[in-house]
Amino acid sequence: MRKKAVLLAVLSAALIAGTLSTPALASPAAPDRTAAVNAPQAPATFTHPGVGVSRPQLDFVRAKVQAGAQPWTNAFNQAKNSAYASLSRTPKPRAVVECGSYSNPNYGCTDEREDAIAAYTDALIWYVTRDDRYAQKAIQLMDAWSATIRDHTNSNAPLQTAWAASSWPKAAEIIKHVYGDWPNAGRFATMLRNVYVPEIYNGSNSNGNWELSMTEALQGIGVFLEDRGIYDRAISLFRVRTPAFVYLESDGALPKTKPAQNLDTRDKIVAYWQGQSTFVNGLTQETCRDFVHTGYGISAISHVLETSRIQGIDLYPEFGARLQHALGFQARWERNQEPVPSWLCKGSVERGLGPITEVGYNALHTRLGIAMSNTQALTESRRPAGSNNLFVAWETLTHAENPS
Repeated sequence: MRKKAVLLAVLSAALIAGTLSTPALASPAAPDRTAAVNAPQAPATFTHPGVGVSRPQLDFVRAKVQAGAQPWTNAFNQAKNSAYASLSRTPKPRAVVECGSYSNPNYGCTDEREDAIAAYTDALIWYVTRDDRYAQKAIQLMDAWSATIRDHTNSNAPLQTAWAASSWPKAAEIIKHVYGDWPNAGRFATMLRNVYVPEIYNGSNSNGNWELSMTEALQGIGVFLEDRGIYDRAISLFRVRTPAFVYLESDGALPKTKPAQNLDTRDKIVAYWQGQSTFVNGLTQETCRDFVHTGYGISAISHVLETSRIQGIDLYPEFGARLQHALGFQARWERNQEPVPSWLCKGSVERGLGPITEVGYNALHTRLGIAMSNTQALTESRRPAGSNNLFVAWETLTHAENPS
């Protein structure tokens, strides 16, 4: 608690001084990597709703569902019929959410994540149907937590915080900026700033999916709070971590690294990459761990890129190739159509990529016209994509063939 209080005090002082509110920079990244990392990346004016999905994207979805078109109608019914959309759902807030490794112990971890996803689910259903009961249910869930939670503790606290804080702003953006009638929106904003930001602001030197989820959460909070300093922090973390998570052959013989991790020898890098010593386009730092955690990282990358585009600073030109190859490489082996070669993960991969391909596939294939045969086959075979019950939900509904 003391560490978080100190960080919160520093953040507050910086905000008062204006040092966390810097002019927007919409130009491409500078060749100097350090300068690009430290450069401000927030828009001059934030777009709302603008975390994960925009109003034009939501309007596209609403029109498709009202017309009974597929795959959006099946995806909408999947969300509406899920436990997350139940109007009898009772929020389960805790003052202290305690999460150990793999959520053991689990004191409020599942409840927090699922209430956050439920709030987002309700917000989406309200947008499509304009049935106010769903907006009010989303508000009930958000109000219950903002009135109660004070801290996250134990070893998984940073990741738990990131997962929950990836969903909360998505719900809050729709309710505050479209529905509008939310008296306790200010208290919810205070919760995000005081409880969530201090836990994730410094990033992580753990496996890459941790820090990528933190960047997604910080970015979404930055949008909702209209806090350019928090937003800039998210993109600074993202600029370092994404190249250190997804390898491209243009990186050289070895993957890029995060300087703070001191991976300064080949042996250290290979060990961090789960013992993988052959590097090819699209391999990730966690591919040889398992595809589940790999999927978490890829999903967070796609979410940050999509929110950035909505906010008017398109990072797809800079990072789209990494996302494209990460999706394609994992999709190829996830499909299980051919033997895994001996050079890859010692000839065996642990599949389970999850419902995480729609956002990146739509951005790169639908909007930019990039051929992605393996990703396309995997994505279309698994529609409608549901929720991973952590921080991903209903992305066939929101992003399938969405040109907006």
